[in-house]
Amino acid sequence: MPFREVNSKMVEATLSPGQKMFSQRGAMLAYRGDVTFTPNMAGGQGGVMSMIGRRVADEAAPLMTVEGSGTVMFGHGGHHIQVIRLSGETLYVEADRLLAFDGTLQQGTMFMGSQGGVMGMVRGQVTGQGLFTTTLKGHGAVAVMAHGGVVELPIAPGRPVHVDPQAYVAHHGDVRNKLSTALGWRDMVGRGSGEAFQLELSGSGAVYVQASEEKL
Repeated sequence: MPFREVNSKMVEATLSPGQKMFSQRGAMLAYRGDVTFTPNMAGGQGGVMSMIGRRVADEAAPLMTVEGSGTVMFGHGGHHIQVIRLSGETLYVEADRLLAFDGTLQQGTMFMGSQGGVMGMVRGQVTGQGLFTTTLKGHGAVAVMAHGGVVELPIAPGRPVHVDPQAYVAHHGDVRNKLSTALGWRDMVGRGSGEAFQLELSGSGAVYVQASEEKL
């Protein structure tokens, strides 16, 4: 079900009987029609393994199952909302950035250490993002939250994109990531975080970057 962007901080979804979607708890702003909201303890379609993954990473992202017939408006914390439409590919996104997504999408959890080995784990420690990240795969729409606006940067073979880890929102495609630095250790002394570290994404796909280094 496509999202209609009401403004930069609100989206509206239309539900028909038999359709289902998931949203972050507390994200419903208003609705019309016969719509039900049910707490989803298993975290969407990821089942037990998805739930275990988040417990290990301490990334609880309580979801609501939304069903019925009507329209629902979503927003949360005044954050900017970016709608990402998937056509069979997989979206990698931090769990706490998910606002709402189609129930037709297959949800899972991926261990970030599998992308970049040890550096993937280091990324989790340095950026404050968990070692596990949520995956959404299939055909449908996903509404994610960010600070400020969001820009989509294409990633092409031989043309990697370097992103401040704090500005990273999500990515999709056949993409590998690793934490890198262009600075020597002497230059890094006294720097709290920021640009001492860069998230390098290579392969084929796209990365979404927010206009802020502030976490949600």
